[in-house]
Amino acid sequence: MKKIAVIAVLAAVIIGICFAFAGQGGERPSGENASYLRVHIRANSNSETDQAVKYRVRDKVVEFLTPTVADCATKEQAIAKIGGKLDEISAVAERELRANGYTYGAKASLRTEQFPTRVYDGVTLEAGVYDALILELGTGKGDNWWCVVYPPLCFTGGNANVIYKSKIAEIIRKFFA
Repeated sequence: MKKIAVIAVLAAVIIGICFAFAGQGGERPSGENASYLRVHIRANSNSETDQAVKYRVRDKVVEFLTPTVADCATKEQAIAKIGGKLDEISAVAERELRANGYTYGAKASLRTEQFPTRVYDGVTLEAGVYDALILELGTGKGDNWWCVVYPPLCFTGGNANVIYKSKIAEIIRKFFA
């Protein structure tokens, strides 16, 4: 009887993991897309104030995530470490929101979603399905900020002007060395 219970629990966990990454239409990343883990921080709205606080939250979340994924050798390791800290990521975002006078919450999740092509300073991520850490601030209906958590290409800035965070620049140099 205990063996059946253990098998049932394991099956439930496996099914839960599959549903967690089911995303839209159940598609899985393929080709080069499968090697990336993206992060998207979605603002509550496109108002100036919601967009401004999104960047403050971004700074705190990147600061929190950097040591979490710094030693990950694979995307799967990064997913496992981040997956174990979703509540903490949400809490980091919510603390920053409250510190800036916002009462709406934040919700972090790991999902598989369709994304458009993005190009920054010679780094192109083609349109397609990607695994991603999604952090929704409030309604999550505003413009987002994104980067790549694995491989560690996480950066800030816009269009062709890329400014690497100091710890992240170090990780990138190690990754491509």
